[in-house]
Amino acid sequence: MQIINQMKLEFLSVPENEGFARVAVSAFAVQLDPTLDVLADIKTAVSEAVTNAIVHGYPNRLGMVQISAVLKSDGLLEISVSDQGTGIPDIQKAMQPFFTTQPEKERSGMGFPVMQTFMDLVQVESTPGQGTVVRMEKRLRRA
Repeated sequence: MQIINQMKLEFLSVPENEGFARVAVSAFAVQLDPTLDVLADIKTAVSEAVTNAIVHGYPNRLGMVQISAVLKSDGLLEISVSDQGTGIPDIQKAMQPFFTTQPEKERSGMGFPVMQTFMDLVQVESTPGQGTVVRMEKRLRRA
């Protein structure tokens, strides 16, 4: 399918930027006239992915988080959230409900399951010491 629009954002891994990312991606998605429920799904998934990058990608330092989004002519929204942080040693384990590497900080371990609930597709690529890329797709309208 043909790309009808695309965008890229890059911001510092400070918690305040999670809200910025959520709103920016949902404002971008509005071009395909999704329902409010679909926009809420997108905001939630982006919030979880960005929070993971901030909290787990850069637990003891600041770094950069990148988001890219593509709108396609068939109504598909593709989102990528990436960092160059600590990476994930075991992606399958990390994607299990309630798995957390920070139980002392009262993390629920539901980030990836929430993304999977609200998006049509979630794929994670990660290399320890090099970072993580979370790719998500959401069909905003039928072709």
